[in-house]
Amino acid sequence: MEPAKSFEDLKLWQRAHQFVLAVYAYTSTFPREEMYGLRQQFRRAAVSIAANIAEGFKKRSKRDKANYMNISQGSLEECKYFVVLSRDLGFGENNHLRLLADEVGRMLSSYYNAIKSSVK
Repeated sequence: MEPAKSFEDLKLWQRAHQFVLAVYAYTSTFPREEMYGLRQQFRRAAVSIAANIAEGFKKRSKRDKANYMNISQGSLEECKYFVVLSRDLGFGENNHLRLLADEVGRMLSSYYNAIKSSVK
């Protein structure tokens, strides 16, 4: 397998990007009064996942790379809470987002662990 030349080559980033697109689609159905509330927070946290994967990709030190993956993990957990909150506020259940979040989480953990295990 050829090494990734760009963050866009990473399967992890591709799935995280799909998650962002799904969050945008889901939050577009939120009530108008949430335009500057939950909708904006949810979208920013989702974008942060993919953006930190992209930024971490170019970091030279493995410690820096691992740190950016850890930041992505935090943003993902924030999004998982927003899925629960959105449901509880009556904005609709979204099992697709839950499944994508779980998949991205597993991939992030694997990538993070691989980086950490290679740090000397």
